[in-house]
Formats: sequence, structure tokens, C-alpha cells
Amino acid sequence: MTNGGGSLLRAAVGLATIVAIGSVIWFAAQLFNGVLFDKSVPVIVIVDRAGLMMNPAAKVKMRDVEVGRVASIEERHDGTAVIRLAIDPANLKMIPADVLVDISATTVFGSKYVQLTAPDTPSPGSLRAGQTITADRVTVEVNTIFQQLNELVSAVQPEKLNTVVTALASGLGGRGQKLGNTITDTEDLLARLRPSLPSLRHDLAATPAVVSTFADATPDLMTTLGNSTRLSGVVVDEQDNLDRSLVSLAGLADAGNDVIGGNRGALSDTLRLLVPTTDLLDRYSPALYCLLSGIIPLVKAPPLRLPGAEVSTGFTWGVERYRYPQDLPKVAATGGPQCTGLPVQFEKRPPYVVADTGANPYWYGNPGIVLNADGIKQLLFGPTDGPPRNTMQIGHPG
Repeated sequence: MTNGGGSLLRAAVGLATIVAIGSVIWFAAQLFNGVLFDKSVPVIVIVDRAGLMMNPAAKVKMRDVEVGRVASIEERHDGTAVIRLAIDPANLKMIPADVLVDISATTVFGSKYVQLTAPDTPSPGSLRAGQTITADRVTVEVNTIFQQLNELVSAVQPEKLNTVVTALASGLGGRGQKLGNTITDTEDLLARLRPSLPSLRHDLAATPAVVSTFADATPDLMTTLGNSTRLSGVVVDEQDNLDRSLVSLAGLADAGNDVIGGNRGALSDTLRLLVPTTDLLDRYSPALYCLLSGIIPLVKAPPLRLPGAEVSTGFTWGVERYRYPQDLPKVAATGGPQCTGLPVQFEKRPPYVVADTGANPYWYGNPGIVLNADGIKQLLFGPTDGPPRNTMQIGHPG
């Protein structure tokens, strides 16, 4: 019993020692990974890809200060990746809400970490727990470059690539100075073209609209070109007649030159004498326009029922008789051409236009024709007794 009890005791002590050592190792590993005693805030980052060098427990830095760690990485079906960050709550208030996220690498072959960068004008709010951020860029890894280069080399046949490289080496051999001068000249040209880049950008932006306009006008343009082809054929077929026409025009030009050249003095005098007449016609052009406008209705009117002219007459009150000297015509009057109320409509009469011509039957105070009421009364009813109604004998009786 003693030996059996000692064996069980030693086995229990050994088992307890193994469990204790394993617990210490597990506890140290959890402490190293930051799982135990870790009070963190989750933040989700969406990236195009995480990369091969991105592992959980990677550092999250801002201004080269560690503010958290990567909790987990999850790849989605559309090729993007979800990186769950565990941010230290003490540093959460120092991170703006619109922070920029970059997946960077320490070295070319080193592992990646999450770099947080504050924008130039950060928002007043701070990062919140559970907030989702989209990463701006992911550093390209060397293995990705090697993969793309391998695909390129696999697509290009080695013997052809060797031939191309050899031809390039032979063509560029001994021409380094010229190649350097070409590069320098290209740089100078680009420097001169740089101020015109805004105009070039505007031209490129307007190019689609211009091309669309040309595309819409293409059928008409092709029709015009087809007509031009036929016109050219007609010109070729009628070239003899065209030559004769040109010769005739040359002769006519010579004859016209002789006529005009020989009479240029008389033509000059005639044109100079016509200047007052043309000025007068220009001045009275409104009246001439009224005249022509009045003739147009007569031209469009239906023909008369009988040959001759139909006149509509009537009687109107006359105006004051001519008085001297106030009604004398004025020399060099400035009334000018008048077109008031013209052309005259049917059963209408043109209004009298008061102009600076001297005579004006409607001057202020002109009584015009005054009706003699007493004479008309005696004519109709015979002589009557008593004085006329106008006892004061002012003006005409009656």
C-alpha cells in the first residue's frame, strides 16, 4: 500500500507540474499577444486586399506611436478584406473620425502594419467604437511584383525577348550622349508645355462634344463630298466651255476697263453731283416707304366693277381763310418727312401733322368757319321780329 500510494503521489505531482508549466507557457503567450487584460475598442477597416505579409497582432500606428493591434483578418467573396482593429481606448479620442488608413510595410520584405494618418483639415469628431473605415491604399509586395513579372515573362517568348533586347542594345550602343540630349530636350519641351496643361485639359474635356457634333454632321458632310465629286466631274466635262467663258470674261473686263478708265472723270463728276440727291432720298426714305406701303393695298385690291375710277366724296367744314402774312410758306422749313397715319386705311383720313412749315390752320385761337345762326333762321322761317339773340353784337350776329 505504501509503494502504491507513493507512486500515485508522484504521478499526481508530475501531472500537476506539467499542467503548471503548460499554464505558464499559455499565460505568457496570451500576454504576449495582448489577449489577457486587454481593454480595446473594435474598429473595422475595409481594404482591396490584405496581402500575404499582413498577419493578426500586427501593429496599428499613428504618428509612429502604437495605438492598437490587428485583431483578425477576414477575406470576403468579392476579393476585398476586412481587418478588425483593436484600438486602445485611451488613444481613441486622439484619432479624428475621418482618419486615413494605409497598409504599409516596414521594409521591402517586412511584415505589414496599419498606418493611421490625420487629414490636413481633420473633422472635429473623434473615432467611434465599431466605426467602418475604407483604406486608401495597400503597399505592393515584392512577391506580387515577382508574380506579375513571371506572368509577363511567361507570355513573352524568351528567344523573341532576347532578340528585342539584343537589337535595343545594338541600337543604343555608343549613343548614350545623343540619348541623354534627347531626354534633356524632351524635358525642356515638357517644361514649356506645362503652362498650357490647363488649356489642354479643357480641350480634351471638350473633345467628346466636338467629336459628337462631327459624328452628327457626318452624313451631311459625306453628301457634300459626294456632290463635290459630281461637281468636279461636271467641271472636267465642261472645261472647254469654261475656258471660253473665262476668255470672254477677260475680254469683257478689258472692255469695261477701257470704258470706265476713259470716262472716270465724268463718272466721278456724276457721282459727286448725285450726292445731294441721294442724301435727300435717304432723308425722305420714311415718306417713300409710306408711299410704297400705300400702293401695295391698291395692287392687291380686286378689280373695279366698271372701267374707270370710283370716288367717295363728302362735305366737311372748312377752315379759316388764308391770312397774310402769318400763313406765308416758310423758307428752309424743318418739318422733315412725315409718315404719321400712313398708309391710310379704308374709310379713314390721315391726321393733320403740325410741322414747321409756316402755315397752320389749327393755330391756337383760330375759330375757323363760324356759323351765322340768325341768317339760317331767317332763310328757313322768314323775317322775325326783335333783335338777334346776340344783343352785344360780338363777332357774327346770331
